[in-house]
Amino acid sequence: MERHRFPWSTGDWRGQLAHAVTDVDDLLELVGLTRDAVDLGLDAEEAARNFRLRVPRAFVKRMRRGASSDPLLRQVLPTNGEMQPVRGFNVDPVGEASGGSAGGVLHKYRGRALLVVTGACAVHCRYCFRRHYPYGNETVQGQGLEQAIAALEADRSISEVILSGGDPLSLADEPLNDLCDAIEAISHVRRLRWHTRTPVVLPSRVDNGLLGVIAGRRKPLTIVVHANHAQELSEDVRIACCALAEAGIFLLNQSVLLAGVNDDVQSLVALSERLFDCRVLPYYLHLLDRVAGAAHFEVGEDEARTLMSEVSVRLPGYLVPRLVREVEGAPAKVVVGQDVVPDPCSREGV
Repeated sequence: MERHRFPWSTGDWRGQLAHAVTDVDDLLELVGLTRDAVDLGLDAEEAARNFRLRVPRAFVKRMRRGASSDPLLRQVLPTNGEMQPVRGFNVDPVGEASGGSAGGVLHKYRGRALLVVTGACAVHCRYCFRRHYPYGNETVQGQGLEQAIAALEADRSISEVILSGGDPLSLADEPLNDLCDAIEAISHVRRLRWHTRTPVVLPSRVDNGLLGVIAGRRKPLTIVVHANHAQELSEDVRIACCALAEAGIFLLNQSVLLAGVNDDVQSLVALSERLFDCRVLPYYLHLLDRVAGAAHFEVGEDEARTLMSEVSVRLPGYLVPRLVREVEGAPAKVVVGQDVVPDPCSREGV
């Protein structure tokens, strides 16, 4: 395999991950803010103890200094009220406790199985629907690869296996490669998918070692990254994503619609356009999963429909993500309908 030229060295990501920011005061100092400026009270401190802060410094550098409302900062900073119960918000918002877990295997949708590979993640997003997930008991690492593979082999209806977590790219190259090899050896599995936020928050994870893992794949691999705002997509992220695309990977993005982050037309349009610059196609825009501690991020369905209607007349169809909600027990993601507003300046279709 020809080595790709990156502005970072293979393995740099390990040191960067080890030095991720885990202290609230350190984060505020790096972005030039005080506790008073972000209204960080005792409730927020309790929230930080309950669900710890973790954010790579490469991601922190993209935050606007001195801006308490920065859309990247808002995604990771603990806030007052997270620990207060809110009706309709709970610790298992999409019903994964009853999702057929066996050795880290979740089987919610026909033909697809999801492996909760690890509980580790490069960044802790405050809206994460698995922020309360019992990773110690329900991951492939915790239960063993053999048990997970046996569960996949036993169900011949499974044609696609999705690696999730946590984040599968928290694994080093060798165990990630071994896991993918074991899955590919199952005859009825036709394709693999990785769901990861790491190339966005820690682009140095995409290096020649990881490209070697990808080059060894015998079955089609799709990578679904996770970016919520165009500001996240720095030049380093573009370089990382382009390297994945050049390795033959089909790249998609899923976002979450978040109040104070991307709940306006311009932010959503800019995100889709910047994703395409990075050779990534918009895939899903999720309504917030109603996980306990994240109520302050919720955008109502009616507002979301209106936003997407306006977005759809400003972008070509292939750059408009599907607005979806995950509903416990549903056989697939539920697509939220939208009323397309005709553009009076154009008679062309999308």
